[in-house]
Amino acid sequence: MRTIFIFLSVTATVFPQLIFDELFYDKTLRVDYFHTGNSESDSYSIDELIEEPFWGGSKVNLIDKFNYGKYKVEVHDQTSGIMIYSRSYTTLFNEWQKTNEANQTTKSFSESFVLPFPKKPVRLEFYSRNKINEFINKYEYNIDPESYFINSERSTKYKKFEVMISGEPAKKVDIVFIPDGYTSEEMDKFKLDCDRFAGYLFGSTPYTENKNKFNIWGIMAPSEDSGTDIPAKNIWVNTVVGTTFYTFDLNRYLMTRANKELRTIASYAPYDQIYIIVNSSNYGGGSIYNFYSVCVSDNRYSDYIFVHEFGHGFASLGDEYSTSDVTYEDFYSTEVEPLDPNLTTLINFESKWKDLVEESTPIPTPNTEEYKNKVGAFEGGGYMKKDIFRPTENCTMKSISVDNFCPVCKRAIQKMIDFYTK
Repeated sequence: MRTIFIFLSVTATVFPQLIFDELFYDKTLRVDYFHTGNSESDSYSIDELIEEPFWGGSKVNLIDKFNYGKYKVEVHDQTSGIMIYSRSYTTLFNEWQKTNEANQTTKSFSESFVLPFPKKPVRLEFYSRNKINEFINKYEYNIDPESYFINSERSTKYKKFEVMISGEPAKKVDIVFIPDGYTSEEMDKFKLDCDRFAGYLFGSTPYTENKNKFNIWGIMAPSEDSGTDIPAKNIWVNTVVGTTFYTFDLNRYLMTRANKELRTIASYAPYDQIYIIVNSSNYGGGSIYNFYSVCVSDNRYSDYIFVHEFGHGFASLGDEYSTSDVTYEDFYSTEVEPLDPNLTTLINFESKWKDLVEESTPIPTPNTEEYKNKVGAFEGGGYMKKDIFRPTENCTMKSISVDNFCPVCKRAIQKMIDFYTK
C-alpha cells in the first residue's frame, strides 16, 4: 500500500489531470444526509445518493488544504484506503447548535456533500469538530458507484443562462445564482439583477483583478409568489427555495432550510458556490462557508451585503463586528484559535497574520489614530467585545463599506481563488 501511495502522490503532483480521469467521471455525486443533534452532540444518517450532470470543481486540488469548516468529509478508495478527495464546510445546523433552542431540544437538518463521481467503490468518512476544534470521526458510509439505487432522474424543468463565463469550469470559480421570490413574470428582472450583482462582486478588490478566473451562471427557477417570508409580520409566501427572514429569531438573518430543493436547482449548472438572490428590498442576507450565500435584491446596501456575505461563503471570513444582537451563545471559544483566517484569540498568532504586522505595531493594537491604517490585532470581533481580535480597525467584514477588504481578508480570498483555479 505504501508503494501505491507514493506512486499516486508523485503522479498527482506531475499529472494531476491524469489522476482525476483515473479516479472520477466528469460529473457529480451528491450525497444527501441528515445531520441530527442538539447543543452537545451530533450524528449523521444517509438520505439518498443523486447523480448530477456537471462537475464544477477543480480537477487538480482534490484534497482540501484549508480545513476551515466545522465539518469535513474525506473520500477514500475502498481497496487501497487512500484519500482521493476531501472538503471542509460549515452548515446551518452548526449555527443552530449555538442557539438557546439547541439546549432544549434535538433537531434534524438536511445537508449535502458533493464530490466528483467516483469510478470505483469509495468510503466516505464524516468528521465533526469538538470544542477544541479537533476533527472527530462520526460516521462512515460505503458507496458503490455502480449501484442502481443512485438516483439519476433528471427533468428539464429549469434552464441555466450565462451571466459571465470566462472558461472551463474546472479552472474557474463557478458561482450559480438562484432566484427566490421571483415569479415567472419577474424572470427578466432576475436576469438584470444577476448582471448587477456580478458588477458588485468585481467592483471589489481582489475580485476585480481576478475577474477572468470566474464563471457566473443563473438558473431560471420561478416562484409561485413574489418576495420572501417575514414571520414576525405574519408574511408567508410560496417561493422556490423557501428563504425566510428571522432565521434563529434574528430579523435580518435570511436563510433557508430547503436544502434538497436548493441543491437540485443548483445542479442545472456547474458550481463551486451557491448564491441565492431574494427578491426583496428589506435589509438582510446570510452566508455559511461552502454551504450557500443569500442577499436581498433591492436594498440600498445590497452591494455591501452581497460582497460581505460572499466573504463568509467563499473564503470562510468571520464577522469582525462585536454587536450583541446576534442570537448565538458562545459562538467562539477563547481557548483555541478561531477557524476563520481573519480572527484570532492570540493563542497562536503565528498561524494567523503575524507575518503582515510591522515590528513597531503593538499586539494587541490600540484603536487609535496612529494605527488606523495599520495591520495589527484590534480587540472586538466575532460578535464578542473581548478576547477576539480582528486585523484592522475597519474592513468590509466589520462595517458597511464596499471595496474595503483589509490585507488579511484579501490574502485569504486570493488563496481561495488560486485553489479553485490552478
